[in-house]
Amino acid sequence: MHNQIVDIIIREVEEVNKKLSNKVPVELRENAPLFGTVGDQEGVLDSIGLVTLLVAIEQSVEDEFGEPMTLADERAMSQKNSPYQTIGTLAKYIESLLDEPHG
Repeated sequence: MHNQIVDIIIREVEEVNKKLSNKVPVELRENAPLFGTVGDQEGVLDSIGLVTLLVAIEQSVEDEFGEPMTLADERAMSQKNSPYQTIGTLAKYIESLLDEPHG
């Protein structure tokens, strides 16, 4: 499942990259910085770019897994380490949401 999620994120990042002058380095796969500062790397996306990406990912995840989700909510925003830092951290966050029992 993790690799499927990473592939979804990369596909959507590639779409967002078409509109950006400074592109997210998708060749780094899970280590590609998205938003905020990761070590010595600065994420490429501004807040509007991040929201645009998250909405596209939400739709793709729902299409792929049949589970609706909200990625930009208080729960994600309040985490000590932002799930939006890299493709990998976002994939892990999505995976944790998909693993939660739904009822």
